[in-house]
Amino acid sequence: MNNLQVATPKALFICINFDRDPDFDALVGEGIALVRSANYDILETVIANKARVDPKFFIGSGKVLEIKSICNALEIKTVIINHNLTPLQERNLELELGLTVIDRTRLILDIFASRVKTKDGVLQVELATLSHQLSRLVRRWSHLERQKGGIGLRGGPGETQMELDKRMIREKIKSLKKQLALAVKQRNTMRHNRLKKKVFSTSIVGYTNAGKSTLFNTLTKSKTYVKDRLFATLETTSRQLYLGPEEPGIVVSDTVGFIRELPHTLVAAFRATLEETVHANLLLHVVDCADLLRERQIEDVNLVLKEIKADNIPQLMVYNKIDLKPGLEPKIVYAADGNPSAVYVSAMDKQGLDLLIKAISEKIKYLENNNGTHQEYIYEPWKQ
Repeated sequence: MNNLQVATPKALFICINFDRDPDFDALVGEGIALVRSANYDILETVIANKARVDPKFFIGSGKVLEIKSICNALEIKTVIINHNLTPLQERNLELELGLTVIDRTRLILDIFASRVKTKDGVLQVELATLSHQLSRLVRRWSHLERQKGGIGLRGGPGETQMELDKRMIREKIKSLKKQLALAVKQRNTMRHNRLKKKVFSTSIVGYTNAGKSTLFNTLTKSKTYVKDRLFATLETTSRQLYLGPEEPGIVVSDTVGFIRELPHTLVAAFRATLEETVHANLLLHVVDCADLLRERQIEDVNLVLKEIKADNIPQLMVYNKIDLKPGLEPKIVYAADGNPSAVYVSAMDKQGLDLLIKAISEKIKYLENNNGTHQEYIYEPWKQ
């Protein structure tokens, strides 16, 4: 038996601080975690401060020469940039460096493509990837501009290879959307059955790696995949949760994690998966309270919720990983009107989960008594 091991591809990682961001070091750490989640071995990291984005190369011509020298010396074939590039910037960098250049959007798409397992998930990632590629075909490569000559050839006289490729991608996108529409129809049928039975629906949302799946497994006694890495969960899983002996069960769904600058093509493609979030009665917004970027992560999650039109759904903040934050104890935080707004727990150590179930039960009763309308109050002790 051959025990052949596939070599981990080597990469150079670039992160630029344009606005003297006080959280820049933490953002660099998140970017490195993303690259490692995509199974790249970072041989060199290039950090720089710049006043503005270079429209041609994004990083400036001087940095391009520096990066080219480093990659030649270390035999690196892939450059990963922790920012989103325009199609022109990506093309210019690849031509100048003679290397593969991957921006943040493509990196996230690659991670999703390597992790997704279900049929619906595969279709959604393919749709997102093709939508991203379509935007890259405009003036992307010179060979795409050659015309197909002659009468009767595919595409007709004078049609360029780029136009043919774009048309093929659009046709494939159209086919994928039809297939995904069937999945949405099936989910709608299941959701309609729950509505008829008046089952309360709760979705767990939050930044990637905030501990959502660990919390989901502990609450529902499930065994969904859990790992300490970004985007460990890519499919929606739903289970029943019993709040008490005299209370009806509710449905709890674990969803894909969000991240800063989550690609719009991915959000659009994953609408089928995110349907459980859009139609939930309550969102459990899980936050890693030990993360230095927690406040920005809350904002990023809320931006994605707004994009999928789920920003009007009531939230219960769940500050997770209190075991990593000295001084924090399990507790429920209430607004002045008695509305439970936040719970502090450790899903890993199972601290405060009884309080979380109590808060969910109280939140449901609060919403029923107030016709689903309320004023959110977020308790953030690190601001005091």
